[in-house]
Amino acid sequence: MTAEPDPTVVLHPLEVRRDRDEWIVGRQGNEQVVALPDTGLAALRLLGEGRTVRETRAALRRDTGRDLDVGAFAESLAAAGLVAAIGERRFESEPVPVSFPRLRQRHVRWSLHPLLHALVLAVPLAGLSAVGLRRHALPSWEDLVWAHYGTVNLLVQSLVAWCLIGLHELAHLVTARAAGVAGRVRLGTRLQFLVAQTEVSGIWLKDRRARLTVYLSGLAVDGAVWGGCLLALAAGVRSPLLPVVALTLVTSFANQCLVFMRTDLYFVAQDLTGCRNLYSDAGAYLRHLAARLLRRPGRDPLAGLRPGERWMLKAYAAGAVAGTAVCVLVGVRLLLNVTWPLLARSAHRLVTAADPVLRLDALVTVLVLTGLQLLWARLWWRRHGTRVRRAAGTVRRWAVPRSA
Repeated sequence: MTAEPDPTVVLHPLEVRRDRDEWIVGRQGNEQVVALPDTGLAALRLLGEGRTVRETRAALRRDTGRDLDVGAFAESLAAAGLVAAIGERRFESEPVPVSFPRLRQRHVRWSLHPLLHALVLAVPLAGLSAVGLRRHALPSWEDLVWAHYGTVNLLVQSLVAWCLIGLHELAHLVTARAAGVAGRVRLGTRLQFLVAQTEVSGIWLKDRRARLTVYLSGLAVDGAVWGGCLLALAAGVRSPLLPVVALTLVTSFANQCLVFMRTDLYFVAQDLTGCRNLYSDAGAYLRHLAARLLRRPGRDPLAGLRPGERWMLKAYAAGAVAGTAVCVLVGVRLLLNVTWPLLARSAHRLVTAADPVLRLDALVTVLVLTGLQLLWARLWWRRHGTRVRRAAGTVRRWAVPRSA
């Protein structure tokens, strides 16, 4: 009879932190983290010491009186990307892309200093105070249309917006790198919005102060730039760019308040409320409610959660439905009443205008508007295309008549 194998488990370098009555375990460069009870953490540590699966199971049974299937436990850790090898089996993990890989933690450790944070927060307060003392009017929306040609306004606003977005995401990346998290910046979509986002899933393994610093760093830099614009205007600087920058930042902050789209403030709210995954759990709850309406009841996904967390998830789900509906309606109105008429007018002017300057103005407008829409569509399909194809396949299967 062949003896049952008793392999050792080789773990990747892991980070662990306490979270209420559980332990959050993960590794940098891996997008998944797991929540373990005390028994699971004890098993993890025994495996990390070089104990075999059978030795770990016996030690846990002796110390805790519980019989844990350590083999299945190790397999679940491997599926989460936390295990390098189980016996002779090796688990290869692809390296996660990193933005600015030469930027090291030692280069940016200063970004976590509390004195720097106080100085950054003081700038917008100083800007507001200066504007109030000088009785200088705040920038108005009319300041966005400062040039005679619409193309100039459009290009300047686009360039300013992307520069500010880059600075915002760089703040996230720098503070995350200072906390020991690599991170990467990429483009994505949220509903009808084209956005840049910094992936810093490894920050979940750090303490709360580091997490909140990373989440709020982009908004803090936005506030400092906005305050700097107000200080310059109060000091008498006359530049059409200052109101454009200030108003773009106001719009950016308004978008950050749309927490149903997983903005920076969403992650702050999730952390402060103690919810593990507001977005996914609320989505599961909404799907559960939809199944009940279709008379396909299942297990309530919120049944095992704390009462306070259940209440928060239900409130967030209701807000997400209402906010998404309003946001989509506003987006459709803007598309019908602003984007398409502007595109049609520019296309008509491109064909009929005799003035070459007007034709150039129309050409640039058409290129910018269509380019942004195509970029959004490409990124949206990259994120949702698999689900769309899967849903289309399901519909086709339903549509095929079945033989008797």
